[in-house]
Amino acid sequence: MRNTDQPTEPGGHQGRVIEIAESKGVIRAADLTAHGIPRTYLNRMEKRGLLMRVGRGLYTLADADLGEHVTLLAACRAVPDGVICLLSALRMHEMTTENPFEVWMAIDRKARRPRVEGVPLRIVRFSAIGLSEGLEARTVEGVLVRVTNPTRTVVDCFKYRNTVGLDVALAALRAYRDRRMGSVDDLWTTARRLRVSTVIRPYLEALA
Repeated sequence: MRNTDQPTEPGGHQGRVIEIAESKGVIRAADLTAHGIPRTYLNRMEKRGLLMRVGRGLYTLADADLGEHVTLLAACRAVPDGVICLLSALRMHEMTTENPFEVWMAIDRKARRPRVEGVPLRIVRFSAIGLSEGLEARTVEGVLVRVTNPTRTVVDCFKYRNTVGLDVALAALRAYRDRRMGSVDDLWTTARRLRVSTVIRPYLEALA
């Protein structure tokens, strides 16, 4: 339970920071600056036990119940142009019971590799079409999350089978089929657009 015995801050900045954190889930200095609040409040409120640091420059309410999402949300706030993919996308879509230690995130091939202290990232490079094809947006605990949709995630698992393992790709395909998350035609169309049709063809034919 949040400590309500803390002294009142001039101008109500402390209360406003709490409101922002409740809205966004994970906050950073830019969120305070946008509201005219000195960024020193992040460190000050952390010391008072009101905020918890979850990554370099990333904070959440100390009593926030973000569960297993906290690392993923911190990664999305730190790398807003990134796309959750592969093992992390499988987890988000509940297509696996495994919870990956790292956050699997795709960025543009030419983008500078992000360095996020305290947040383990597994970076994958996507082409321009790869960063736009088969994506969906979700809001998780106030944080906008871009993630590959189930169809795209299965196709990616076959494309990156040497990285995630063919067994993971096959398990993802079975989950996709058993939970009726899409059709074989959907998979085939996406695979062709992403140039994975040759790889995935025999597995799709086995489903027919």
